[in-house]
Amino acid sequence: MARKKNYEDNDVIEKATELFWRNGYENTSMSLLESTMGINKFSIYSSFGSKQGVFLRSLRCYRNKLSPVVIKLKHSNDGRAAIKQYFYDCLATYTDAICSKGCLMTNTRAELSSHVNGETNAEILNEIESFVHYQKQLFIEKLLADGEDIISATKKANYLIIAKQAISGASKVHSLHEINDFIDITFSSI
Repeated sequence: MARKKNYEDNDVIEKATELFWRNGYENTSMSLLESTMGINKFSIYSSFGSKQGVFLRSLRCYRNKLSPVVIKLKHSNDGRAAIKQYFYDCLATYTDAICSKGCLMTNTRAELSSHVNGETNAEILNEIESFVHYQKQLFIEKLLADGEDIISATKKANYLIIAKQAISGASKVHSLHEINDFIDITFSSI
């Protein structure tokens, strides 16, 4: 007879997401996952398959955290101003009262891109790349609505994706005032 789970998947994934966000993928061991999630290794493997499975679910959890700001951008008619607000909204997600962890996806992309580890990292990176591509398409759409041609909108969207990643890293070491100045200059130059 199968044992009844005494935990909710979403609750333990929320805890795992925070752990991965703080430590990174490679520096998060199964024993850390066990203690943070409050479940044993057997339960982790039974519910999520592997550390990678926990992480992929954590990425979806993180995307859900960003969902309100992504939806706000998608439905806005404000062009560049909507993208700029998206930057501010994402920055608020990266930082909290205790510390700034940057963007989980940007952090992971930087961590895993430097040393691809077979299928595990490829699947994780594909999940992240799909989100980056979606953001870029939204940026292009907003820039086109502001009257840019497709070539210019695509170049500017590439620039904005890189700027957004820079803000993620900068949020860990610079003040909000400095980052807000960066955002202002970024949008005055495009």
